[in-house]
Amino acid sequence: MDYVNGPGRNHLFVPGPVNIPEQVLRAMNRNNEDYRSPAIPALTKVLLEDVKKIFKTTSGTPFLFPTTGTGAWESALTNTLSPGDRIVSFLIGQFSLLWIDQQKRLNFDVDVVESDWGQGADLEALASKIAADKSHTIKAICIVHNETATGVTNNLATVRKILDHYQHPALLLVDGVSSICALDFRMDEWGVDVALTGSQKALSLPTGLGIVCASPKALEAAKTAKSVRVFFDWSDYLKFYKMGTYWPYTPSIQLLYGLRAALDLLFEEGLENVIARHARLGKATRLAVEAWGLKNCTQKEEWFSDTVTAVVVPPYIDSVEIVKRAWKRYNLSLGLGLNKVAGKVFRIGHLGNLNELQLLGCLAGVEMVLKDVGYPVKFGSGVAAATTFLQNSTPLIPSRI
Repeated sequence: MDYVNGPGRNHLFVPGPVNIPEQVLRAMNRNNEDYRSPAIPALTKVLLEDVKKIFKTTSGTPFLFPTTGTGAWESALTNTLSPGDRIVSFLIGQFSLLWIDQQKRLNFDVDVVESDWGQGADLEALASKIAADKSHTIKAICIVHNETATGVTNNLATVRKILDHYQHPALLLVDGVSSICALDFRMDEWGVDVALTGSQKALSLPTGLGIVCASPKALEAAKTAKSVRVFFDWSDYLKFYKMGTYWPYTPSIQLLYGLRAALDLLFEEGLENVIARHARLGKATRLAVEAWGLKNCTQKEEWFSDTVTAVVVPPYIDSVEIVKRAWKRYNLSLGLGLNKVAGKVFRIGHLGNLNELQLLGCLAGVEMVLKDVGYPVKFGSGVAAATTFLQNSTPLIPSRI
């Protein structure tokens, strides 16, 4: 019996962890195996090749760490940098803040470029810093592609253009935790040196895999980087890759089979179709918010996220009450506002294995909650706006054509 059981399904609309498809649950429902048997290396070899596809890289080397995105952050930093190295890092929300905290605690010299929460990374400031850095003291640029706390997506192509324009050799390290497998991400084309994601986001797996992909340039940097690393050391993995056994320590067997099923689902739908589906769901959610008379925390359209929408509530409403009420009365899980926007926003996650009708159910639930907490929402307004858009833009399911 669940500790807090409720009738029907829990409607999970936080921006991660997300809904797990039945196919993935079934794939993981298996006993343990000997990871030194021929079966697991054979599975891992194919997984590593297929994981490269979600990063859109042919030259990158992937690593599957039994960890979360936080561990993947640490792996990206400690394998490529040395203590005291100068980093330019963008503070635009709670998760970029946490990564910056990690960077400082790992003894890097962090040059923080801060923007208001709801704005994207200040790329003009980056251009100024890169232009002034004639001696190339900046060793890395660290940026969160999609800031989950505020629903802001940054333009990575522009970051690469700035580095190339000034012929600057800094590494580009990207947190793609809530973007990869949902938003357009092009590791090779954008010259990303280390990209990372977590299994519980758009891959629609349980938490527990931190997936890192390193460019040849990043692998070269790892040869001279002096940061201490043990559990997250790429060189240990590379040794076992050469041996053909792949694992320097025990992997999660069940998560590997789950990852196989999750990738199969993504490839069956087609990665470009997956990205288009997220774009539809993001647009529909924003239209609903507008119809309710509420504002998006994201301040410009160019920064709108297609995986999460942070909704600003009026000053007389505490957004914490919206989240609590949704869960207690309607079995609907929404995201809390975090840190600077705590009590001011609630978040609707629309990523992973999710379709149009699931989203409409969430939006109907949000309308009921808004009425509960005293907001004068017109029932059906947001649902109608989203429905109109989705009815006109949703294609046939690719596998059923």
